[in-house]
Amino acid sequence: MPELQIIEGRYLKDLLDQPAALKETCDNLERPAELIDLARRVNRGDIRRVVLTGMGSSFHALHPLNLAFTTLGVTAVMVETSELIHYRERLLDSGTLTVAVSQSGESVEMVRMAELNRGRSPVIAVTNTGGSTLAKNATVALLTRAGSEFSVSCKTYVTTLMMLDWLACILTHGDVEQCREELGTAGRAAQEYLATWREHVSSIAGKLEGVRQLFVVGRGRSLAAVGAGSLVIKESDHFPAEGMSSAAFRHGPVEMLAKETFVLVFAGDEKTRDLNEGLVKDIQQSGGRGELVGENARLECFRLPKHGSRIRPIFEILPVQMMTIALAALAGREAGKFDRATKVTSTE
Repeated sequence: MPELQIIEGRYLKDLLDQPAALKETCDNLERPAELIDLARRVNRGDIRRVVLTGMGSSFHALHPLNLAFTTLGVTAVMVETSELIHYRERLLDSGTLTVAVSQSGESVEMVRMAELNRGRSPVIAVTNTGGSTLAKNATVALLTRAGSEFSVSCKTYVTTLMMLDWLACILTHGDVEQCREELGTAGRAAQEYLATWREHVSSIAGKLEGVRQLFVVGRGRSLAAVGAGSLVIKESDHFPAEGMSSAAFRHGPVEMLAKETFVLVFAGDEKTRDLNEGLVKDIQQSGGRGELVGENARLECFRLPKHGSRIRPIFEILPVQMMTIALAALAGREAGKFDRATKVTSTE
């Protein structure tokens, strides 16, 4: 077992506080009148497209909502806020609904978007900071209840996924009571998984010894955990990790398979689960190291709670978070401690 004392810092405390943050967010889910009105406008066709925007893990968290709109037949465009404000500003008009996600609501890109928009496009803000520039300039602000965080987004990421699922249910006219009930199980299930975090970290550390390159791959809604997961590994551990679709991995990076390469594959939704499971088998047969994350994963540290597909995207990040702790323990450093980055990015 790796030495764990070095990593038992403020970032780990935030990870273990995620179940409470999920419960607090779920207990405060609301349906403001402005949001109901926007849902009617989407249903009538007054809004012809939806722009989904954010930066970092806030951007990656939008993948499930993007698919929800596509399934409904609503044109949705996912674009980083940095690109939106400089190259795609014309998307901001009265026929566009903008869903903007930002933990602080004060990142330089979000502040500039609020200045550029000036009421042209109705904006739904999903943020952890009620008095932020983003929230104050939005048509409606949906507040997560993650509390404060030390550094790397963890509580804010999982509560944002919860809020975006709630938003998807309202905007696509789903069963809100069923949605609330299913989201209500997320905190308890996350607590069950995190209760044995030491065992998870020890198991994962054994799998990562000698690894020099990491890939995180998946499809569909799992692309949220793919993007956010590879990002938090880099942020938390200063360890190179690349996130991409499972299909993209076969188009070139598969050549990197070796004993020094580890590939984490999300089983994901049933539609493409067989393809993802097949990728893991091919990786292992090719001499690489690969493991599946899902309800039926071989290893307990990568096994997700069986609480329904709605909240799977929330759970998928948990094994990656355990991976960040394991990598830090192997390196003998504190996980999640920023040397150069800041919690709120104020420079473009």
